[in-house]
Amino acid sequence: MPPRPAAPAGPKPVPLDNELTKRYKTRFGDAIVEATADRNQAILVVAAAKLEDIARFSRDKEKFDFLTDLTAVDWPRREKRFDLVLNLYSFAKNERLRLKVNVGMDEPVASVVDVWPTANWLEREVYDMFGIVFEGHPDLRRLLLPEEWQGYPLRKDYDILQQDTAWVRENLGIESGQ
Repeated sequence: MPPRPAAPAGPKPVPLDNELTKRYKTRFGDAIVEATADRNQAILVVAAAKLEDIARFSRDKEKFDFLTDLTAVDWPRREKRFDLVLNLYSFAKNERLRLKVNVGMDEPVASVVDVWPTANWLEREVYDMFGIVFEGHPDLRRLLLPEEWQGYPLRKDYDILQQDTAWVRENLGIESGQ
C-alpha cells in the first residue's frame, strides 16, 4: 500500500503589530524578540533576562491576572534548546496571551511565583520533567518523580525505558514490566 500523503499543515503564526504588542515593545524594547498571532492569540517571544519584569507588567498593567499554564517544549537541535511557555488569561479583557522564552541547556530562568502563585507547582513540574531551573523559586524540587530519579523524562533524548527499569529494580526489587 502506498504511503499516505502528508496532512496539510495547520495555520502558521503571522507577524503581529497591534496595540498590545506596541505597548510591550515601547516598555521593553529589544526584550520583545518576536510578536506573532496564531488563531487570534498574541504570542510574544521575550528575553529570558526580562521575564520577571514582563510577567509583572502583564499582570499589573495589561491585566493578565491568571496564569493558566506554564510548560516547556524541547527542541534538542536548537542552540537554545527549550521554549518555556506561559499561557495567560485576562478576565477583565477576556483575552489570552502566550509568552515564550528561549532557554538554553543549564540556563536558569527567573521564577514567576511572586507574580502568579499558581506558578509554584507548574515550575516544579517543568523542573522535574525538563530540568529547567527557576531562580528564586521557594521550593524547587521534584514534584512527580522521586528525588533520586535520574534525568528528565520529557527531554527528547531521554531513555525512559532504561531509567524505569533501573529505578524499579533498585527501589521495588523486581524486574520492570516494560
